[in-house]
Amino acid sequence: MPDASRSLVEVKDVSLQFGDVWALRDVSLNLNPGDTRIILGAAGSGKTTLLKALIGLIKVDRGDIKLFDQDVTSMQEHDLFRLRSRAGFLFQEGGLFDSLSVGENVEYPLLNQQNGNGQVNSEASQSNVEDRVRQALRFVELEQTFDKFPSELSGGMRRRVGIARAIVTEPPLVLYDSPTAGLDPITANTIMALVAKERDVRNTGSFIVTHRYQDGELMANFRYNPEREELVPVSEEEQNDPNRTRTKFIVMKEGEIVFFGTRQELEQSGDEYVKRFIRHEG
Repeated sequence: MPDASRSLVEVKDVSLQFGDVWALRDVSLNLNPGDTRIILGAAGSGKTTLLKALIGLIKVDRGDIKLFDQDVTSMQEHDLFRLRSRAGFLFQEGGLFDSLSVGENVEYPLLNQQNGNGQVNSEASQSNVEDRVRQALRFVELEQTFDKFPSELSGGMRRRVGIARAIVTEPPLVLYDSPTAGLDPITANTIMALVAKERDVRNTGSFIVTHRYQDGELMANFRYNPEREELVPVSEEEQNDPNRTRTKFIVMKEGEIVFFGTRQELEQSGDEYVKRFIRHEG
């Protein structure tokens, strides 16, 4: 389980321009184990760019980014690859390999995980790989799909396989890019329940880019109870106390963070741009 006393991510005064357009502008934030950051904003506001910058897929113009206490901004690509293998990712649409079975998709991070010396982990080639893959699929209630191919699954099931692949290495940090995009409300809530379960069972830190305010509501209002094996409501007091709640909302506009705070603070905002992202329908 991650050390709760150490930050997983630290970002300070990060900026990035593409021509005259600000992709990121003076962005600062941090994330500790068990924390959740819900990232909202209009298309092109910098949400996905921020996720890519956190793991060095995009180089920023200025500022500092630390991932697991390592300086991403000055790191070479082979070292970045090693660092990225310690994080989990759920890409838009799940990002599965169509030519691989579900089991092969989920095992991919295990087979390519590197140790501290930059070598592929030899333990990943041992007999425990299939057990860990099946455990991850069981976590998302899809163990029966082990031998199927992505084309045989529904959109919601593919997204759940994507979560299994993101968490199979038990990473301390998971980045979710639009995990519920294109899904019906019931399936979307199922996906977010699994995200909450992962956070609470393993104290995982999470960045979640989403267009659905309801995704953030679920993460803020519920936590997973392992004894009851279900989500239970978080007290209203805990939800709205900035010093106690582990879920905070970020709203981005033209590369800047224009709002950061609790669900209650977000809903009380008088800013017209921020208010656009507070919706309760389906």
